[in-house]
Amino acid sequence: MNIVLCGMMGSGKTTIGIRLADLTGLRWYDMDDLITEKYGKISDIFEFYGEERFREMETEMVKRVAEEDGAVISTGGGCVLRTENCVLLKEKGKIVYLKVPIETLFSRAGHTGEERPLLKNATFNKMKELLERRTPIYEGCADYTVNTDGKDVDEIAREICTALGVTVKE
Repeated sequence: MNIVLCGMMGSGKTTIGIRLADLTGLRWYDMDDLITEKYGKISDIFEFYGEERFREMETEMVKRVAEEDGAVISTGGGCVLRTENCVLLKEKGKIVYLKVPIETLFSRAGHTGEERPLLKNATFNKMKELLERRTPIYEGCADYTVNTDGKDVDEIAREICTALGVTVKE
């Protein structure tokens, strides 16, 4: 079984994914890193080819990692917006939505527009609107939702392991 993390940019998918891999001994994949390794900087892909082409590249990577068994997969913020990606990731995995308050998301990611094209010149309200549009999709595809507010990385990772029945190696 794979553990698939979804949620907004800045929700902690990478940090929690690394901790889950440490706790469980599972391999860890970061979708954005895989795309960057194969195609180049995400901001360049958005600029030169557009979001739709980026989403096609993302789906290509999903098809590759979804075949794994026994991995932690940190998705990009928009990965599960495509139903196809959600279906593929669920075939051998459980999807966990990392639910984070907008204030926390904005403080973490609101200033990172260069690395995160959808947040370029983002205001708090723009990010809030993006979260409001995406939340029903995240919740709809998730097998489990973690409210991360007030919890540290280890607490969140251990909660996910407990909820999914995954053995902690430590």
